[in-house]
Amino acid sequence: MIYAIILFVITYILMLTLGKYRTYVALISAAVFIISGMLPLNKIFGSIDFNVLLMIAGTMGLVQLFIDSKMPALLADLVMEKIPNVQMATVALALFAGIISAFVDNVATVLMVAPIALEICKKLKTNPVPFIIAIAVSSNLQGAATLVGDTTAIMLGSYANMNFLDFFFYQGKPGIFFAVELGALLSALILAWLFRKEKQPIPKDTARTVVTDYVPTVLLVGMIVLLIAASFIPDKPDITNGLICVGLLIIGIIYTAIKTSDKKSIITILKAVDLETIGLLFGLFLIIGGISHMGVIDAVAGLLAKLGGGNVFVLYTVIVWASVLFSAFIDNIPYVATMLPVISGLAANLGIQPTLLYFGLLSGATLGGNCTPIGASANIAGIGILRKAGYEVKTKDFVRIGIPFTLAAVIPAYIYFWLLYG
Repeated sequence: MIYAIILFVITYILMLTLGKYRTYVALISAAVFIISGMLPLNKIFGSIDFNVLLMIAGTMGLVQLFIDSKMPALLADLVMEKIPNVQMATVALALFAGIISAFVDNVATVLMVAPIALEICKKLKTNPVPFIIAIAVSSNLQGAATLVGDTTAIMLGSYANMNFLDFFFYQGKPGIFFAVELGALLSALILAWLFRKEKQPIPKDTARTVVTDYVPTVLLVGMIVLLIAASFIPDKPDITNGLICVGLLIIGIIYTAIKTSDKKSIITILKAVDLETIGLLFGLFLIIGGISHMGVIDAVAGLLAKLGGGNVFVLYTVIVWASVLFSAFIDNIPYVATMLPVISGLAANLGIQPTLLYFGLLSGATLGGNCTPIGASANIAGIGILRKAGYEVKTKDFVRIGIPFTLAAVIPAYIYFWLLYG
């Protein structure tokens, strides 16, 4: 287990310091895990979240069709007409992404909203990096607001037998939705403060962009509707959401081929699937699979239990803030999957309801990914978009926004849950 921890730490240090080579670092590290036997061959397939990879690939292609239709440019025009300056545009886009993310996967949200931000920045001739970072972290926050907003929320709902409405009101009390929205409000104020110097006015163009094709928009909206509908299907295959996204992409490709009869259009769509982003996530899944197999995550769960002792407040505090810390560096899905039964057992031993600890786990694990550029798939997707547009995201640029945003969201949620469920 020691060797797994050492390799894991070295890998993440290299990924945080060598931004341009993150994909290669992750893939090499994954290969070392496999070759060394820390990730057995029979565990490779199960370690990879194909649903996430297919969702990202399918959404990337759909978003390219969306961009080519000029709909993001029109939406950018509409935003620029209503918002006075760059500061407010950043906050507005982050809030817009957050609203969508409450009902759609975080990665898909980033891929849908980012093109609008890029169009705005292109017209303003300003750096889009902080815009995209703000969109990514806001998406991660709102993913915990509803049962369908994030994989970890779905996991909690299934384990605790919670339905969609329980996220709004649970056991006669306001649920996690209101804690997330409180965090979103305070985080918006933090974003406004971080961008307080960006007061340059947004020019008001007289002419709006003309959309050339509405079919890509229909496909993208259809994806949102189908993803929400799929969340209500019991015992569905784990790969369902990925198949929805890829299926709609195939429809989009066929439509484009019939409409244009141009191979170049098809190639453009396929090139939009960012293989570096896919490769990075692929490598990370294998790395997390390796440390999971070696017992690292189980050991972390046991350590948290020991640190909490028999005091409910201490245990709750440890779970929240440890979840923030660990989720900044590891995928929150295996972490939450491991911690749910641990929390259930701890609550039973203490003779308390596990609700407080469940909600603390979800909020910490969901928001912790905002601390680093590789802490969440949405962050990786956003950075991938920026890289394709010719912009490099340094770790310091990300944490400058991510850490204050995380604290502004976690602290009120931490107090909120203790006051209502403690």
